[in-house]
Amino acid sequence: MPGLKNISTIAAPPDQVWAVLADVERWPERIPTVTTAERLDDGPLRVGARTRLKQPKLSEAVWTVTELVENRSFTWESKSPGVKITAEHLVEPHENGTRLTLSLLLTGPLAGFGWLLTRSMTRRYVAAEAASIKKAAE
Repeated sequence: MPGLKNISTIAAPPDQVWAVLADVERWPERIPTVTTAERLDDGPLRVGARTRLKQPKLSEAVWTVTELVENRSFTWESKSPGVKITAEHLVEPHENGTRLTLSLLLTGPLAGFGWLLTRSMTRRYVAAEAASIKKAAE
């Protein structure tokens, strides 16, 4: 199963990092790898919540939250023919503020092929997302 993990330390308290991370509607103004983010339901981020994301060089995708621990983590999934992408966002206390872990996993019969096509760009996108969240939170 192809995937990646990015871990960064942010000099801000976990609740501040979570506030930036969970406000997915504001990602386009904070994160250069997200062009648009449209919540498809009202209220706070929760299990079952859906967000339509558009990212440069990628097809528009609807992400559905499958797990959420308030102020700590959320996982969401997006599906396309032959591939399911699972992205985990984890905020943990750290001696220097907060540890942010962003993980991405591709599964399904076409996951290996999809990973070959997007691996380099995906690594850059996830690194840029972590750096942008860090900048916004600090």
